[in-house]
Amino acid sequence: MSTQVIGGTGGAGPDRPAFQGPVLEVRNLSVDFGVDKKWVPAAIDLNYEVRAGEVLAIVGESGSGKSASSMSLLGLLPSNSRVTGEVLLNGKSVLTMSPAKLRQIRGNDVAVIFQEPMTALNPVYTVGFQIVETLRLHNEISPDEAKQRALRLLQMVELPDPDKAFRSYPHQLSGGQRQRAMIAQSLSCDPKLLIADEPTTALDVTVQAEILDLMRNLRTQLNSAIVLITHDMGVVADLADRIAVMRKGCIVETGTAEQIFNNPQHEYTRALLAAVPHLGQGDGNDDVDITAALAAATHTELQTVDHDELERREQQVLAQLHEEAHTASPAAEPVLELVDVAIEYPKQGRVPAFRAVEGANLTVYPGQVIGLVGESGSGKTTIGRAAVGLLPVAHGSLKVVGTDISGFRPTSKELVQVRRHVGMVFQDPSSSLNPRLPIGESIGEPMFLAGEAKGGELQKRIETLLDQVELPRSYRNRYPHELSGGQKQRVGIARALSLKPKLMVADEPTSALDVSVQAKVLELFQNLQRELGFACLFVTHDLAVVDVLADYICVMKRGRIVEQGTRDQILRSPRDPYTQRLLAAVPLPDPAKQRERRELRAKLMASTD
Repeated sequence: MSTQVIGGTGGAGPDRPAFQGPVLEVRNLSVDFGVDKKWVPAAIDLNYEVRAGEVLAIVGESGSGKSASSMSLLGLLPSNSRVTGEVLLNGKSVLTMSPAKLRQIRGNDVAVIFQEPMTALNPVYTVGFQIVETLRLHNEISPDEAKQRALRLLQMVELPDPDKAFRSYPHQLSGGQRQRAMIAQSLSCDPKLLIADEPTTALDVTVQAEILDLMRNLRTQLNSAIVLITHDMGVVADLADRIAVMRKGCIVETGTAEQIFNNPQHEYTRALLAAVPHLGQGDGNDDVDITAALAAATHTELQTVDHDELERREQQVLAQLHEEAHTASPAAEPVLELVDVAIEYPKQGRVPAFRAVEGANLTVYPGQVIGLVGESGSGKTTIGRAAVGLLPVAHGSLKVVGTDISGFRPTSKELVQVRRHVGMVFQDPSSSLNPRLPIGESIGEPMFLAGEAKGGELQKRIETLLDQVELPRSYRNRYPHELSGGQKQRVGIARALSLKPKLMVADEPTSALDVSVQAKVLELFQNLQRELGFACLFVTHDLAVVDVLADYICVMKRGRIVEQGTRDQILRSPRDPYTQRLLAAVPLPDPAKQRERRELRAKLMASTD
């Protein structure tokens, strides 16, 4: 990966006079929020420092205070906050600066990469306009000169078409491209300090790997200090030099990356590392040695794919699924069956119809969990939506619980009947739950509308479902905003289970959760699946998660299933180059092994270009 340096975009660039001390010093920093006439602590007596060219990772679960403390460095907290202590940027106190001086250092000396670029970028302005605005705000340059620098920045963050990206609005770029554009804006003035707040949480593993490569190279080129805020220990292993572990507002442990990963001292740090899902956990054996499998693959000619062999494996897998299901129950019929399915997004106005999935063959029997993996845009969510009748089937046969729904209209009575047998767990529980309804009503609504239960019987069913997802019955009167992310996802699972579905479609249900919360939700999901015996189509981009749950794995790329097999076949002997790249992009929570994996990934990318 080649990265060029943008000289003279503000500040003093990579060759600016080096400050002898730390770029950032934080001394006894405390942050409190005024709630109900009381001060509630969010961060307590934090002490750390970051030097030029160094990455400090601040890790911890949601609510540990890592984001609140970092946003306080720039005065970005709401008006009900109180910040005490001392923050020195290149030896100068930040907390005592006037608002005008603080605005001057934001973007110029200190920049922030936010977690969600779609909400951080202004949707009504083009990406180019926003970068030009930042450049001209901090530098006395002409609009034309600012445009040229903006284009060089977009080129530096390796957007495939800088001119097109410059003219594009945020919604016209993919998630990874938006994140690159926001990094370009953050780097526009060569900041001395870069605060990266969960910069890769919502990205696919392959895009995440590219963003981490980019940040690593930019750190080297610009010699900036970086504060990385994350709960992903694989990302920490890939990028961090030193680590500060936060819990309940306090730093409980600090050390180098090697010290924290290899010899954690605090009980919470050990628990955090133990919660990280590893490939190979699913079958109870040792971790799958992906590095060894991929190292063997790099010695073969990856560009010549034996498509006949992959097709034979696909047919073998479908036959094996059929045999296992009929061994368990001779009368078993597929709960979900796709035969040569093509799915299109219908024409809207001048926008032509778009074929998102082509030639898909997939079978799910009762009690089986099929993991559907791939990058954003690969078509995996499209298959999930078609399975619940939300998208029409353009070609082929799609059967749900024995009924071919490919010819049904979305409002047909037959499809309504089929949907009673299907539950769906969505990626973002906050947006899938009605904010105006208590969670008890949200859980009971499907049963009430379907005429399954009402009155006292409905209340008993709601309590039973709350017990099953391990939430206190008293939570039934709480609203979604009063629950944590993991609790809201449990509500989403309870709602999906309310009609006792034969098929569960889970669309990235753990992607936005902390690793420890994710581990609990996955364990809950596993237990419920074993207890209730529903079939499940589990859609995700996280191979370590699908390994924990799935019996079989299907890999999708650009609308096609490129490879499917048992968990061992996909993880231990991947045949398709895309599957190999996907595995190589999974970060390891071990700095030494991650360096080895990174070098291997570079070889794979070079051999498949």
